[in-house]
Amino acid sequence: MESIDLLVLRTARDWLASGERVLLATVARTWGSSPRPVGSMMALRSDGRVVGSVSGGCIEDDLIHRYTTAYGGPGMQTGLPEVVRYGVSAEDAHRFGLPCGGTLQLILEFEPSAAHLAQLLAGLDSGSLIRRELDVRSGAATLTASATPDQFSFDGQRMLSTLGPGYRVLLIGAGALAEYLATMALFNGFTVSVCDPRPEYMGGWSVDGVVKLAGMPDDVVRAFAPDLRSAVVALSHDPKLDDLALLEALHSPAFYIGAIGSRRNSQLRRERLMEHFGETEASLQRLHGPIGIYIGSKTPAEIAVSVMAEILAAKNDVSLPGAVNVTKAKLAREAEACLHTP
Repeated sequence: MESIDLLVLRTARDWLASGERVLLATVARTWGSSPRPVGSMMALRSDGRVVGSVSGGCIEDDLIHRYTTAYGGPGMQTGLPEVVRYGVSAEDAHRFGLPCGGTLQLILEFEPSAAHLAQLLAGLDSGSLIRRELDVRSGAATLTASATPDQFSFDGQRMLSTLGPGYRVLLIGAGALAEYLATMALFNGFTVSVCDPRPEYMGGWSVDGVVKLAGMPDDVVRAFAPDLRSAVVALSHDPKLDDLALLEALHSPAFYIGAIGSRRNSQLRRERLMEHFGETEASLQRLHGPIGIYIGSKTPAEIAVSVMAEILAAKNDVSLPGAVNVTKAKLAREAEACLHTP
């Protein structure tokens, strides 16, 4: 499944290329609670068709009424981009379905250049990281290659947004847990690859849309070249496969690196990596294990939910409270059980 940003841009390009009039809306700023983060985009066609979102739905409805003929409105306007704000008053916040105290600022681009979007998508499809700059006063939009995924910003005149290839996840091990996790990652817009040199596991893989990578996991991780938008998750339960893959991943800028295993096995893994491969407590700080958040999961499907939640938290730069850390949560439950043991 393609990321929503790429879907919005690709749809807007196709609509423009077919002669349709299009509005591209981007969330520029938020104050208080907001249903969608800054940088979120939606494309609106002159007949009222929409792809993507900037809120929970009410603001989309207002934009459709204002800028299309779908409900007898004046239709799509042309001209320079506009900056509009929703939810300044309590009445507006209630009207547009914003959370209490929420305020949203949007940048509206009327009829963006089809050639510009085509150039942007060509760069993204080739695997490049592209920085897009829009001057709302002049309407000029430029594209430049970028080495790092800078944060979205808007200073009132210039919008800067870094767009890149979708997030990727590489799974080591092709068991049942990997299939559930792959399904969830695809649903969340990740490109998913799986590696398992054991033919009895890879031969039974049943999830469509996943790239199968042949070879030993450490070689595959090296060729995969994890970047800031990559996650590497070791799920094979075989140290000969997981450990070397993790070593390669730890020397990359991957935003998430994790390995399945109990608390004891996770500690033994850390000891092996330090004793035999020169890793240190500091270098292993990035290694998640046991992976996932604590939800009392038992089945492969439940464990996949907990792991996907932790990956998304890392992707979104959210610090999770200690109460959902698997090790801390289980220690707390064990201590509580001891207190209640007669």
